[in-house]
Amino acid sequence: MTTENSTPPVIDLRSDTVTKPTPAMLAAMMAAPVGDDVYEEDPTVRRLEEMAAARFGLEAGLFCPSGTMTNQIAIKAHTEPLSEVICEQTAHVYLWEVGGIAFHSGASVALLPGERGRLTAAQVEAAIRPENVHYPTTRLVCLENTHNRGGGSCYALDDLRAISEVAQRHGIARHLDGARIFNALVATGQRSEDYGQLFDSISVCLSKGLGTPVGSVLLGSAAFIKKCKRIRKVMGGGWRQAGFLAAAGIYALENNVARLADDHRRAARLAEALRAQPYVAEVLNPETNLVIFRLDDTQPAAEFLAALERHGIRASSFGPQWIRFVTHLDVDDAGLARVEAALAGLAA
Repeated sequence: MTTENSTPPVIDLRSDTVTKPTPAMLAAMMAAPVGDDVYEEDPTVRRLEEMAAARFGLEAGLFCPSGTMTNQIAIKAHTEPLSEVICEQTAHVYLWEVGGIAFHSGASVALLPGERGRLTAAQVEAAIRPENVHYPTTRLVCLENTHNRGGGSCYALDDLRAISEVAQRHGIARHLDGARIFNALVATGQRSEDYGQLFDSISVCLSKGLGTPVGSVLLGSAAFIKKCKRIRKVMGGGWRQAGFLAAAGIYALENNVARLADDHRRAARLAEALRAQPYVAEVLNPETNLVIFRLDDTQPAAEFLAALERHGIRASSFGPQWIRFVTHLDVDDAGLARVEAALAGLAA
């Protein structure tokens, strides 16, 4: 609550990574039993890894500091130099992870144009390299669900099954960048257990929609995770009393999944408010909690973002004239009303 002379709180729509732990999550963190995770003696880390793996029908998990690390560890474990990774051309593993596939794995990348980030089985099959001394060997297919650059778009389960079948038939590993996989599950009603049948490895981020301060979990078979643990170590990802952070992940899995529907509802409401503004040329239909829209040429993006800042609202540039809003657990209906009023005021 604000007083008459106080400044209203900032409404930060840049990302769902900006959330702060709730008092209940902080209490769970402070009460966590911990140990040295490098020695595999942290019971809270073990519990988080086992809980996340079981939810997706896989054998084991590996708690890491970031989704970039879990993705890059998985790619390294699935490939070797002179091999190739198939992914969509705007995939996070390619576009936003500092060239990590080349740096860590020495692998080539086959980039395919998707529909809002989604590939088809036919595209994947056509991209698989024939055996030829001139070509890298196709070793891995990476998918992203939800897809960030696609505006939080979700795969249909049948499409994932078709791609998985193609990859299995050709002996190619399957990795899912599931940074916002729980958003996809809530939006589509899909079962997390089905994903363990479709992918050899899954990266699950806890610090986006689920609201933890840090951390992602890489999931796979017990043998795969054992291999990945060594790769995590060489990347500097071995940590000690990490149970304090893992406890936030446990709390999030137990309490913050179903509430993602609120974020989706608010994203849809924001999209409607944007469509009503004369300076907005296009709004991608928000399937989950990401709202991506294009300003027309009368409203320069830099000026638009600066105007929002003056109203205590933050957003991200997403390319020339494109802006991204992200709803999350720190944006409530009162905050949303402030954003709607600011958007309308810019048109006045």
